[in-house]
Amino acid sequence: PLTSNPLPLVLQQELVDSLSRKLQVLREARESLQEDVHDNNALGEEVEATVQQVCTPNQLDKFRMFIGDLDKVVSLLLSLSGRLARVENALNSLEEGTSPEERRTLTDKRKLLIQQHEDAKELKENLDRRERVVYNILASYLPEESLTDYQHFVKMKSALIIEQRKLEDKIKLGEEQLKCLMDSLPLEQRMSL
Repeated sequence: PLTSNPLPLVLQQELVDSLSRKLQVLREARESLQEDVHDNNALGEEVEATVQQVCTPNQLDKFRMFIGDLDKVVSLLLSLSGRLARVENALNSLEEGTSPEERRTLTDKRKLLIQQHEDAKELKENLDRRERVVYNILASYLPEESLTDYQHFVKMKSALIIEQRKLEDKIKLGEEQLKCLMDSLPLEQRMSL
C-alpha cells in the first residue's frame, strides 16, 4: 500500500536513531559546559573575595556592577541577534501571496529589532570601556596572578554564555526535528520506539 510519507519506514527509523544519538551527545556537552560555568563562577568568587579585601567599597561596587552587567548585555545581544535572524528568515521565506499586512508587520518588527540591536551594541561598547576602568583599578591593587584570574574569568564568562546559547539552540532544534519525524511515523511505529 502507498503511504503519504515519501521516506521508507526503515530510513525514518535510522533518522530517529541518529537524531536521538546526536541529542544525547549535545545534552552531555551541555552538562560538561555547566561544569565549566560552575568552575568559572568559582574563579569569579575567588577574584571578588580578593577585590573585597584590597579595594575600596566604591571600587568593589564598580567591579560587581560590571560583572552583573556583563551577563545581561551579552545575553541581550544574543537574544536580539537570534530574534532578528528569525524575523529575517521569516521575511525571506514569505510566499508571493502573503498579505501586505503580514509583510509590513514583519518589516516593522525587523526595523525595531535592528534598532534594539544597535542600542545593545552601544551598551556593549560602554561595557567594554567600563571593563578597562575596572581593569585599571584592579591592576593597581591585585597581584599579577589575581589580575590574570580576573581577565580569564571575564573572557570565559562571555564565551561560556555564548556557548551555552548555541548549545541550547542546537538541542531545541534537534528536539523539534525529532518531534516532527516522530509525528510523521505511523502510530504503531511510534509505539515501538
